[in-house]
Amino acid sequence: QVRLVESGGGLVQAGDSLRLSCAASGLTFSTAPMAWFRQAPGKEREFVAATVWSGTNTLYADSVKGRFIISRDNAKDTVYLQMNSLKPEDTALYYCAARARLSGAYRLEGEYDFWGQGTQVTVSS
Repeated sequence: QVRLVESGGGLVQAGDSLRLSCAASGLTFSTAPMAWFRQAPGKEREFVAATVWSGTNTLYADSVKGRFIISRDNAKDTVYLQMNSLKPEDTALYYCAARARLSGAYRLEGEYDFWGQGTQVTVSS
């Protein structure tokens, strides 16, 4: 049984940083594409970032490129999202997502089979 557990969310001020973590179990983590999505109140869930293999292959949404960094520690079966220069519009519930197969799009939530419960990030102005 695959399990993804997010942590690290909180309430911060604009310009601050946060690091989210997602601990995975029940899948071959080193080869599993891992991603972060977020959902703001009243909006659809959207792609934030993804990492494949060792973490050298990464993708970002335009809205976070240059501010957020996704990384993974295959020895700890954990993926991270370092969020810098946070803005109020980054306020959302952040979800970790995973799948076992390499093929498929990385930005579409329908391409991921496993999801965490989410961790709330709130950025005040």
